Amino acid sequence: MTEAEAEQPRKRADARRNEATLLDAAATAFVDSGVEVPVREIARRAGVGVGTIYRHFPTRGDLVVNVFRHQVEACVVAGQELLAGRESPHAALLLWIDRFVDFLATKHGLAEAMQSDSAGFETLHSYFLDRLIPVCESLLDAAADSGEIAPGQTALELMRAVGNLCIGAQDSRYDPRKMARVLVAGLRITTEPDRIG
Repeated sequence: MTEAEAEQPRKRADARRNEATLLDAAATAFVDSGVEVPVREIARRAGVGVGTIYRHFPTRGDLVVNVFRHQVEACVVAGQELLAGRESPHAALLLWIDRFVDFLATKHGLAEAMQSDSAGFETLHSYFLDRLIPVCESLLDAAADSGEIAPGQTALELMRAVGNLCIGAQDSRYDPRKMARVLVAGLRITTEPDRIG
C-alpha cells in the first residue's frame, strides 16, 4: 500500500468527523432557534465558514434531512450505550427519552423545511420508526425485566405520547423534557398506594 492510499481512509474519517461536528452544531441550533436559524449561526457554532455548509448541504432541506438522519443514528447509539451502562434500565430509559425529546424538537421543523416533498418526508418518517422503535422496545423490555415498570408497555405508544408532549416546544414557558420525565416516571412500579386528592 502506498502512502497516498494509506492517507485516503484517514481523510475520509476526518471528513466524517467534520460533517458530524457540523450536523451536531446544526441540530443544537435547530433546537435552540428552529430550522430557520441563519446558516451563518450554524457555521459559527460549528467553527466553519458558511461556504463549507453549502458545499456539504446545498439547500436548507438537505441540511435538515441530514441532521434528522444523524440524530436518529445518535439516538440508536445512545440507547445501546445506556443499556450497556451502569444506569438501571428505567434510568437508561429516562435518559434516552431526554435525547428523544431533543431530537423531536428538530423533527417538528422537518415538514416545513421539506415543503412539498411529502413522499420524501414519509420515507424519512418510516426510517425514523424503523430505527427507533426497536431501541425504545429494548429499553422498555429491560426495565420490565428488572421489575422497575409493568410489562406490556409498547414503544410506539410511548414514543407517540412523548411526541404529543413535544407539541408547543417553541413556547419558552413550556418544557417538554420535564413533562416527558413525568410520563416516564409514571411507568415505574411503586409499592406506595396511590393518593387521590
